Amino acid sequence: MPVVVDPDSGTISALLTALPAGAHGMESLDRLLPWLEHRNDEYLVVLGPTVPFEDALAISDRLRITIPAISVVLVRSVVDTEVLKHAMHAGARDVVASNDFEAIGAAADRAFQLMAALRGPGGAQHTGKVIAVFSPKGGVGKTTMAVNLALALSDRGARQVCLIDMDLAFGDVAITMQLFPSHSIEHAIGGEDTLDYGALDGLLTRHESGLMVLAAPSLPDAHDRVTPTLVTRMVRTLKEKFDFVVIDTAPAFDEQTLTALDETDELVMVATLDVPTLKNVKVAIETLDMLGVAPDHRHLLLNRADDAVGIGAEKVEAILGMTISAQMATSIDIAAATNAGRPIVLSSPDHPSSRAVRALAGTLSGFEQDQPDEESTDDTKGRRRKRR
Repeated sequence: MPVVVDPDSGTISALLTALPAGAHGMESLDRLLPWLEHRNDEYLVVLGPTVPFEDALAISDRLRITIPAISVVLVRSVVDTEVLKHAMHAGARDVVASNDFEAIGAAADRAFQLMAALRGPGGAQHTGKVIAVFSPKGGVGKTTMAVNLALALSDRGARQVCLIDMDLAFGDVAITMQLFPSHSIEHAIGGEDTLDYGALDGLLTRHESGLMVLAAPSLPDAHDRVTPTLVTRMVRTLKEKFDFVVIDTAPAFDEQTLTALDETDELVMVATLDVPTLKNVKVAIETLDMLGVAPDHRHLLLNRADDAVGIGAEKVEAILGMTISAQMATSIDIAAATNAGRPIVLSSPDHPSSRAVRALAGTLSGFEQDQPDEESTDDTKGRRRKRR
């Protein structure tokens, strides 16, 4: 995936609109090299116009030697012969003007093609997108949202999706979907150094929709035996085989959850309209900011969003400092569908809540989805262009 670096957050946002879904942004060059050390799916670094030119040349020259498969594109306010000469000597693949978004997109296409060619006849390694569904407080409908979002992303089997139940002590994904798995994450314990997809495939349970599920252990005592290294290996292995890997996290910042969040491309924060939950979500956002988790790829899902409780959407956005990406009203239909083992997006695809979830899935995936009706809002502005 592409990475955009620029000290100005507004510039990052503008550049990201020209790049494929899943691109990341960061405001400091100091974070770039550590990021690339742990990501084998990055193929493009875009250095924005406010990155000092000498710094841009230095990082380009370093990447030319250390990670030659990664293309570097310099975005500059002025592109002249002198700039092109220095950029060429430093090993930059392209230099484009800061206002030429079409050229930036074309440079990304060329970088992808180069990466595919360098990886041999088989083409580019498949790399899916990791989407974590998180809330610091239990009882907000996090698992219900994760299940329905995973089903919406699969789009009736059109895309390969895996749902991981990372609530290792009290995971409810399997029972929510009325699955009875014979294997779970517990059976992967000890496989930190040897686990591959062949082994993981035997631990997955198929839902009737085609969605694959990696269930949580049946007993909570397995929690402490699941190491962060194992979590990393599971997530990275699965995203090489699936288009999307959705993670239903535990409602806590334990080491397994933190590891899963560190592997996340898009983060869905679930909140409800009550003061204790909003307080906890606010603290969680501040913690995520400190840890640098998905800073430009967070989406607030407001569940049980009813006006009668006295806290409106605008107040929530002001409290949390986040724009609401999707909101769903309280509905007995959701609970009834969950209890029947037929999540709402399957049992009632035209339900307002189903349409809200599918619209959020469209934002996360970059694929067009049905838009929600007026009762369920969803911010889909700024959707990035689709490619591969």
